Amino acid sequence: MRRLPVRRLLSLATLVAVGAATLGTAACGGDAADAGGSGPVTLRLGYFPNITHAPAVVGVEKGIFAEKLGSDVKLETKTFNAGPAAIEAVFSGALDATYIGPNPTVNAFSKSKGEAVRVVSGAASGGVALVVKPEITSVEQLRGRKIATPQLGNTQDVALRYWLKEKGLQTTKEGGGDVKVVPQENAQTVETFTSGAIDGAWVPEPFVSRLVNAGGKVLVDERDLWPDKKFVITNLLVSTKFLTAHPDVVKKLVEGQVAANEFVNTKPDEAQQAISDHIGKITGKPLDVKLIKQAWPTLEFTNDPIASSLKTGLDHAVAVGLTEPVDLNGLYDLKYLNEVLQAQGKPEVTQP
Repeated sequence: MRRLPVRRLLSLATLVAVGAATLGTAACGGDAADAGGSGPVTLRLGYFPNITHAPAVVGVEKGIFAEKLGSDVKLETKTFNAGPAAIEAVFSGALDATYIGPNPTVNAFSKSKGEAVRVVSGAASGGVALVVKPEITSVEQLRGRKIATPQLGNTQDVALRYWLKEKGLQTTKEGGGDVKVVPQENAQTVETFTSGAIDGAWVPEPFVSRLVNAGGKVLVDERDLWPDKKFVITNLLVSTKFLTAHPDVVKKLVEGQVAANEFVNTKPDEAQQAISDHIGKITGKPLDVKLIKQAWPTLEFTNDPIASSLKTGLDHAVAVGLTEPVDLNGLYDLKYLNEVLQAQGKPEVTQP
């Protein structure tokens, strides 16, 4: 997201430290308004500092969320590089909302028996591919090869295993079968790819572009496997408790999301620079703007959470034996998103 999800773009020690520190601070902090005081409502928003979370990164960096939330809402932001950590923060009450991938979204909904979370908006689609060594030109040539994914059971891991299954190639959780699936940190993939330890990887951006720059080639652009080339990679999830207590704040957050996507889509150069700068502030090393520009065309920043693709992804995970079926009824609450879109004269998103 994941049943065991992770989208680990930028898995850096400094980033982990920042996420842990901010989470600890939030857990110890208080909200004067929520506690019955007269202070502003505090909204604690999580996100990953990477390209697939561009609306969140840009919304924070350019002050878009702060502007839309207004002076009555105190915005606190926390960065994560793993889906489970963000979901645990939501469950513990240390986080009110987070940008996150499909698998941890399903996990959170399933583990809480449909009670703890709601998806209130989409954010991004696409940005994932299978990159392989140049001599590999067909799926059959993957037989006996080692292909990396970010983590066993995460969104890309499920996509790879299901695609191989559809092509008649078997995999096992232990890394056996016709194709050896090797879960590893995304940050390792370029090194293991160039050293020959793996023959390819099914990964999100910017690691697709990094592997291509390291001599790999795209064998499968995951967009080609989905209707209209659209599938959710990031959506905006809120705590049901916070949504019930502060629906007005959630609507303002959604307004911020829509405005951030508008900025990302209409001012791509400025958005790309903002992403580079913001990641630099968090990790100490800005992400190369050239790399961001290279990856950009594979992504679509959309307010539609593309619910059908999340359901299909769950079906794929069940098919390859990585999770049990989950009833997703009630996961989406797009009321505020559609109110915001309608007010701006934009097409509404179909409520799943």
